[in-house]
Amino acid sequence: MMITRRTFTAALSLTGLAAVAGLSPLRLIDAAFAQSKDAATAADVAKPQSLPDMALGPKDAAVTVTEYASMTCSHCAAFNEQVFPKVKQAYIDTNKIRYVFREFPLDIKAAAGSMLARCIAKDDAGKYFAVTDLLFKQQAEWVLKDTTDQLKRIGKMGGLSNEEVEKCLKDQALLDKIAADQKYASEVLKVNATPTFFINGEMLRGEASFEEFSKKIDALLAKKS
Repeated sequence: MMITRRTFTAALSLTGLAAVAGLSPLRLIDAAFAQSKDAATAADVAKPQSLPDMALGPKDAAVTVTEYASMTCSHCAAFNEQVFPKVKQAYIDTNKIRYVFREFPLDIKAAAGSMLARCIAKDDAGKYFAVTDLLFKQQAEWVLKDTTDQLKRIGKMGGLSNEEVEKCLKDQALLDKIAADQKYASEVLKVNATPTFFINGEMLRGEASFEEFSKKIDALLAKKS
């Protein structure tokens, strides 16, 4: 069901996710359908679609990790807090890998959070990762309370006025691009849950441990050396 701007705005002010589940224009693909498709190639994963990639690390890195996450996903928030800092310290900060973060919103509030991160960061990947980190850490605040007011508060921390946050959340073109990218991830890459990772094109589903990442990354780096 397509969503109107009025219902989108109303959804952001509701408490909890259940109330907005039926309103989202962002559709998840059925798992059985996803499993019936041919496996995605590394080239399918590598190319950005409607929105430019937000990435840390060198473009020519031997290993690229691509994460698909929803800003309202508790498992994504746990990964961001417990595992990602270790991956960043061991592999991103040492220029061993490139790390790409892509939006896969599971509901309209997640889409709103992703929109705000894009609006605050613009083309600054470092700032984008900082905003997504803040959104994950304060997930309970802006998801379970009045989302619009809470996003205005976070937007102010990122340098946006209330009017700029409102304009951002009314940006239908941006919402459409996020939805289009999610559709591509669903239909082509078979992403049907968050978090989902691709390490040089190989899918890794779920809240993976640092040890799982390290094993796969180290093996790929050894092949390239």
